[in-house]
Amino acid sequence: MKSKKWSIWVFLFSFTLIAGFLCQAPSLAVAKDKDVITVGFGMNLTGRYAPQAVGHMQANELWEEMVNEKGGLYVPEYGKKIPVKLVYYDSKSDPATTVRIYEKLINEDKVDVLFTPQGTGDHFAVAPLAEKYKIPMVGSTAASVKIRDMKTKYFWFTSPLADKFMRALVDLVKSLGIKRVAIIYAQELFPRENLQFLDPYVKEAGLEVVVHKDYPVGERDLTPVLAEIKAKDPDAVLALCYVPGSFTMTTQAQEVGLNPKLFYQLIGPATVVYGPKFGAAAEGIAFMGHWSPKMKWPGAKEVYDRFEAKFKAKPDYLNSALAFIAAQVMQQAIEKVGLDREKLRNYIANNEFQTINGPIRYSGVESSLPGMVLQYQKGDKEIIWPREYATAKPLYPKPAWPKK
Repeated sequence: MKSKKWSIWVFLFSFTLIAGFLCQAPSLAVAKDKDVITVGFGMNLTGRYAPQAVGHMQANELWEEMVNEKGGLYVPEYGKKIPVKLVYYDSKSDPATTVRIYEKLINEDKVDVLFTPQGTGDHFAVAPLAEKYKIPMVGSTAASVKIRDMKTKYFWFTSPLADKFMRALVDLVKSLGIKRVAIIYAQELFPRENLQFLDPYVKEAGLEVVVHKDYPVGERDLTPVLAEIKAKDPDAVLALCYVPGSFTMTTQAQEVGLNPKLFYQLIGPATVVYGPKFGAAAEGIAFMGHWSPKMKWPGAKEVYDRFEAKFKAKPDYLNSALAFIAAQVMQQAIEKVGLDREKLRNYIANNEFQTINGPIRYSGVESSLPGMVLQYQKGDKEIIWPREYATAKPLYPKPAWPKK
């Protein structure tokens, strides 16, 4: 009888152990079988914003390559490095399309990680999805001050915002002794937001504004306003424009003979396509940015060299840098706490990250990066303001346009 009872107890104990193991087995199997981390995003591969998305897309591709060369990302819950794979679709320069893409990435593709799209408008379009699905996203190429009004716990913006960029610009203008300026701006979200800070900063500095005009989205003939500016002969032209407007402005300014001592063009000259297109005509053109491989930031020179070797072109110092920095932040967070979304959210919100742009920490939704002014000099892009970050002195006055 005792032997029989003992056998029953042994059986029950063994059954309990086996059942417990079987209950845990699926999660163990998932951990062993995880062989790729999918990273999803939408990108403006076509449409009017495609030129400024080139550097962003290339930065994502370079990040993927550099991570996988080292075996992938170390993910704590799996106890190993796992390769990454980019999963992306063409947003077609349309925010509504971008939203549909991110819904697909989340609900159908079920990607592990989300990178942000390109541009301010697309960032605003997808930010509500981060909150809706509680998926952390580290912003890259967006710099709207409206970001500060967002009540989100799952979305952060890496770029300095418009007020920082415009403060740096006006401080540079004052340092050069400039007295008279012309302001021209596109009727688009980001240029208008920069304008709302540029105008009061210019007034505060006591500068005379000789021309203050806007132009509609898609305008291809800026010669009338450029000719008007030339007639007023300002020391500086402060043009708040996107890439298409910047290309038009640079071309037509040469045609009408407008060559101010300082020519600032916001975003366009920062892109990877501007320098190769205009060559010597880019010399002296100033623009927004906050990065240089010449700074002693960890990995900055390596990323620059790798970018140039892979794409046979120099990275831009705005979108390329921002995209790579955002990827680094997500990478460092994953390698610390894994793929659990709540753990990622908490880690990103409360820690400092070492990037190719130096150390970054987020306060609320915005980063600690300062706004800067860069300028083309001898075919390269140099930080000229603020002084403490400068890689070169301002080239002032801007040289004459090259003869054709």
